[in-house]
Order: sequence, then structure tokens, then C-alpha cells
Amino acid sequence: MNFGATASRRIPKNTFCFNMKKQITILGSTGSIGTQTLDVIRRNPDKFEVYAITANNQDDLLIEQAKEFHPEFVVIANEAKYEKVKDALSALPMKVYTGAQAIADVASMNSADIVVTAMVGYAGLLPTINAIKAGKTIALANKETLVVAGELIQKLVQEYHSGIIPVDSEHSAIFQCLAGEEQNEIEKLIITASGGPFRTKSIEELATVSKADALKHPNWSMGAKITIDSASMMNKGFEVIEAKWLFGIDPKNIEVVVHPQSIIHSMVQFSDGAIKAQLGMPDMKVPIQYALTYPDRTASTFPRIDWRMCSRLDFEQPDVSRFRNLQLAFDAMKQAGNKPCVLNAANEIVVRAFLNDRISFLKMSDIIETMLAKTKYIPTPSLDDYIECDKETRRKTEELI
Repeated sequence: MNFGATASRRIPKNTFCFNMKKQITILGSTGSIGTQTLDVIRRNPDKFEVYAITANNQDDLLIEQAKEFHPEFVVIANEAKYEKVKDALSALPMKVYTGAQAIADVASMNSADIVVTAMVGYAGLLPTINAIKAGKTIALANKETLVVAGELIQKLVQEYHSGIIPVDSEHSAIFQCLAGEEQNEIEKLIITASGGPFRTKSIEELATVSKADALKHPNWSMGAKITIDSASMMNKGFEVIEAKWLFGIDPKNIEVVVHPQSIIHSMVQFSDGAIKAQLGMPDMKVPIQYALTYPDRTASTFPRIDWRMCSRLDFEQPDVSRFRNLQLAFDAMKQAGNKPCVLNAANEIVVRAFLNDRISFLKMSDIIETMLAKTKYIPTPSLDDYIECDKETRRKTEELI
């Protein structure tokens, strides 16, 4: 297979203008990726300006960000918090809106050059679609968009001449490894996984782990939902599905390797047997900055690898008998259609239930597997099908819990 005109390479030429600052919209500015994106912008005031920011519930942080960066648009999804945000920013020359539709609308505003989709979960799908239809370059951190509706997103990117630059460290690593390799045949994508906090635990031990245990990731600092997904290896399953759509790779040519040190972020193996790897500290600011400055690199003061301290790099195979979510993701990807949508919707519900102490860690996989088996299969779903499938899967998963 040749890495050519895939979604991640369709970057509009007029996006990158070096004579003026790039206007950045951040969907989900108060989350882990959003706050780190703002830090990158803060460090590069000569290159970037914040055009719009959005948040779901964190009104105080959103207000603080708006006062510092002075965006043109501010959106708080939770309508109950709208008046507070609006009043706090009333003296500043910015427009404040509320609701999910407002987030979707602001994603397509004309003046934004890059839309950073840092929202967590299915909620990022419709705003990302709006941004694609507006021909924006998407700095994609919301992996669920491609997990749920990868085939649809791929078609829309082609139709509207949009572009996707991956922000996830693993996909950014692959993207960087493929620079200059457009005409060369890819044999395999190798996606690395830290193994999470439970890498060495037995199935018996996993039966009794707590949410506090699951939230202690050994390498990365992330939001609660993604941290739980990492602990269950569902996050890695999502990344495999995302890689399929980003890079146009047959699933049988995607491999997951556990690499506890999280120094190698992913690798590409070419048809001649050569492997290229991208290495760096487990710090999301590097892939975020690369997505904003692509195709250039900009100097930074981010942490570097100290090779005196990094004396070994270990690799092992993932154990899908203990971490069944990874296998469930591969199965859903193989079935295709609406099955990855079911996978994501059921996972969002069970993760919330686990965080609320309603189910055990291992029960999450049991429920997801049941939902994948019970949900009606739609081989070529439309956007309406995805929306209905997501809604119905969530309802039935709650009933099952």
C-alpha cells in the first residue's frame, strides 16, 4: 500500500501563511489537550492567536482563559452556566454563546485557520464535521470522531478539501515518520502502548482494582475518561481504528506493541524491512505544536530525553485475555459498519459507571461485548444512522448496567 492522498495529508495550501499569525479555534479548551494547546500558543505569541474557545462545564477556567487570550468567541455548552460566563466577560470585546449547537457553529467560523478538536468522546463528532465542511484544517485530538464515523469523515474530507493533522502522540509519530515517504510502500504501522497502570496485574487482581488505582497512569497526565481507557487498553483500540482511517491502512497491517517507557511513540515498517520510529518525552505539547506549525518545526523549551537516565527500551506483546477491550476494538474494526460506533457509545457509558463505582473494572468489557453482539448491524451507516445508533446504544447499555 502507498501512503498518498489520505485525510491526514490534505492540508489546504492557504492554511499556512507565514506573514500573519494563525487563528486557532480550540474545541474543549479546558481539558488536558486544550490547556496544553493554550500553553503552546502562550509560548508562541508571534505565531498564533486564539480565535475561539469552548468548554462543557468548567466555567471558571473558561473565564480565566478568555481573559488571558481575548478570543472573539467563547462558548460554554452547559446552558445553566451561560449567564455567569457572559457576565464575567461583559466588559471584554468578545461574543459569548451557549449550547452544543453553538460549539458546532463556532467550529466553522470563517476566520479560523486551524480547529483543534480537543473535546472528549462522541460530543466532538458534529463540531468536527462542521469544521470539515467549512474546509478547515483539523488538528485532531478527538479520536472518537474517526472511531465512530471514520468512513463518513474520510468522504467529507475529500469532498470539502479539508485536512486532518493528528495530535495524538501515536498518530503524530506515524505522521512524522511518513514525511517524505509518500511514494513508498508501508508494510506495517506499529503503535506503541505504555500498558497503563495495570500492565503487570493478573486477571484476579484486575477484578478488584479501584478507580483510584486506574487513574494513576505511570507516564501520562490525562483527563479521567482517557486515563481509564488507557488502563483498560480501550484507548489503544481506538487508536488502531483511528490509524486505519488516518493513513488508509488495512487493519491486518496495524500492530500494537507494549512499550512501558513511552519514549518511542510509534513506528512505521516499510516494504524493505526498514523501520522508522519517532521518539520523545511523554509530553503532548510536542505533537500539539507540530500540528499547529506543520510543515515546519518551531524551537521549544519542552523537556528533552536524558539518555543518561533512559538506559533501556522494553517491548512486549499486549495480553488481550487480560485486556479484552483491545481485542473488542479489533473485532469492531473488522466488522466495520456501525460496530465501532456501538463500541464507543457503550464504552463511554461503562467508563462513567466505573468512575461512579457502579460496576467493576472487568465488568466494563463484559458489557461492551454484550452490546456489540446485541446491537443491530448496519453495514453502510449514514450520519443519521450513527446518531441513532449512539443514542440507542447508550440507552441499552444503561439498562444493562
